[in-house]
Amino acid sequence: MSPAWQMVASTDPALVARWWAGLPEANVILPTGRVFDVLDVPARAGMVALARMERSGLRPGPVAISAGDRAHFFVRTRGAPDDESEWWSCHLDCEPEEVADVTGLRWHCRDSYVIAPPSRSAGGAAARWLRDPGRELPDGVPLLEVLADACEEAG
Repeated sequence: MSPAWQMVASTDPALVARWWAGLPEANVILPTGRVFDVLDVPARAGMVALARMERSGLRPGPVAISAGDRAHFFVRTRGAPDDESEWWSCHLDCEPEEVADVTGLRWHCRDSYVIAPPSRSAGGAAARWLRDPGRELPDGVPLLEVLADACEEAG
């Protein structure tokens, strides 16, 4: 609820609970690259990919549809590998070299964030969970091929 949200953000459960009680309509902003990363694709491509993953036995972790019509696949963070080429900084629109040519696919990792359910867009659309946020976080790399294919097909 503040333009300076990054300066006042907190992970303190008691403080966040007080804020939430005072402003229950506030959006939820989750920083990526610490505990989890997010593979972000257009909602239509995400729905196609999710169905394929489940048919093939590939287990997605938590999945949300954002208020901005994007599908967010929550995956384990890549961590902080010794080899810097194994980690890339998102700066809000993360596209690793391996998937940079896939239109619509973003990898939110270090230095990025996503808006999570039950957040709302300026137009009033609400984000929602498609797969429970309590699910185990998978490795994102195996999901990439399915998501990239779905993005290519969706155009």
